[in-house]
Amino acid sequence: MKTNIVGSTLPVLEIELRGSDKIVAEPGEFSWMSDAVQMRTTAFTAGSKGVWGALSRAFSGGGLFMTEYSAPPHGSGTIAFAAKVPGSILQVDVQPGQTYLIHRHGFLCATEGVQLGTGFRRSLGAGIFGGNGFVMQKLTGPCTAWVELGGEAMIYDLKPGEVLRVHPGHVGMIEGSVNFDVAFMRGFANAVFGGDGLFVARLTGPGRVWLQTLTVPNLAHALSPYLGGESVGEAAEVGAAGVAGAVLRGLFKG
Repeated sequence: MKTNIVGSTLPVLEIELRGSDKIVAEPGEFSWMSDAVQMRTTAFTAGSKGVWGALSRAFSGGGLFMTEYSAPPHGSGTIAFAAKVPGSILQVDVQPGQTYLIHRHGFLCATEGVQLGTGFRRSLGAGIFGGNGFVMQKLTGPCTAWVELGGEAMIYDLKPGEVLRVHPGHVGMIEGSVNFDVAFMRGFANAVFGGDGLFVARLTGPGRVWLQTLTVPNLAHALSPYLGGESVGEAAEVGAAGVAGAVLRGLFKG
């Protein structure tokens, strides 16, 4: 298998499949492929050997079904996966026994052997993250996986007991050794009127942390003045200083 990541702002992952090579991704994620590449859509892959495994993957933000891409038995083929938002594509070599947690839309594709499931799920109240709470996907192997992060990827190596407080949406990927929790923002006035949101992610070392500088809600907030529409404006509120307002509005409507 030969891989190449092309571009910077909107990168593309190109993979040349040969022989028994196989790539696993969610349905509809590929951008283009040569005619020789073969597709097989199934629920029983990516670590899922039964219905409950497929449901666990779906609850984590992945799909109930996955698609396997392979080359012909005696030939080769090329498939490409393009980034969905401006950002970065990272290659992660997952060794046996290693675990990573990635944001719910971060998984791009992986080689055969990948296992996906729910790593963290927490309800954060009405109006936050579209009312779906905060979810991180668990990635294990052994495999080689590719993860998409929004904007630039900032990497921190936390020492044992070292704590990093992060807006939840900026958490792109963490090693399984990092303790992840969600807590209220310190101070009532800071939480409700400070414009920084009600919740903050607490990452405690040891382990490596990958933060993403761009989140989809923040991107929607930046574009909303040029798009118009009430629904777009409400989505943008969630991404920036309007988190508290969205929650309070939901309470009054209820």
